[in-house]
Amino acid sequence: MIKRSLLLSLLLVAGSLQAQDQAPDLAKAKQTAETICAGCHMADGNSQLPANPKLAGQHSEYLFKQLQGFKSWDGKPPARENAVMGAMVAGLEVADMKALAEYFSSQTLKPEAAKNLDTLNAGQQIWRAGIASKGVPACAACHGPAGAGMPAQYPALAGQFADYTEAQLKAFREGVRVNDPNSMMRTIALKMTDKEMKAVADYAAGLR
Repeated sequence: MIKRSLLLSLLLVAGSLQAQDQAPDLAKAKQTAETICAGCHMADGNSQLPANPKLAGQHSEYLFKQLQGFKSWDGKPPARENAVMGAMVAGLEVADMKALAEYFSSQTLKPEAAKNLDTLNAGQQIWRAGIASKGVPACAACHGPAGAGMPAQYPALAGQFADYTEAQLKAFREGVRVNDPNSMMRTIALKMTDKEMKAVADYAAGLR
C-alpha cells in the first residue's frame, strides 16, 4: 500500500513538472517583447520598418525554429547568421524562445499591402503557378494559396513587408541564409531574377 502511494505521488509530481515545462511563461515573454524585441519588431510584433519582419500572427513553431537558429549552441556556429539577432537571443533559453514564439504568434497581424500594380499579374502568376520554364514551383504549394503557410515548415507570408520577403529571397540565392530545409529555398531562388523576386514579394504582401 505504501509503495503504491509513493508511486502515485511520484507520478503526480512528474506530471506536474511536465505540465510546468510545457506551459509557456507568456507574462515573461510579453516583458521580453516590450523591453528587447520592441526596438525592431514593436511590442506586438507589428514592425514598422520593412527591414525587420512582422512577427505578429506568424506560426509559433516557425518563430521558435528561427529563434533557435540565431543562437550558437554548444559552441557551434548558428544556423542563421545575423549579428543583431545573435546578440538578442544570446541570453534566451529554449523555454524563453518557446514562450516568445507563442506570444508573437498570438498577436494580431497588421498586414501590409501590394503596392506595385504594374507587377501584380506577374507576381500572381509566380505565386499560383511558378515559372515552368525554369522549374520554379508555385509559392502557393508550400505557403498556401492565401499565404497562410504551414506550421513549423513554411512561414506565413501574407501581409509581410515586400521588401523583407524580397531580401530573404536574395539572401537564399546568395547563400547568406542557409537554414532552409533540404536547400529548398536556395534552389528556387537561384533560378529567379531580381524582377521576379520583387513581383512575387509584392504580391504576397497583399494576400489575406
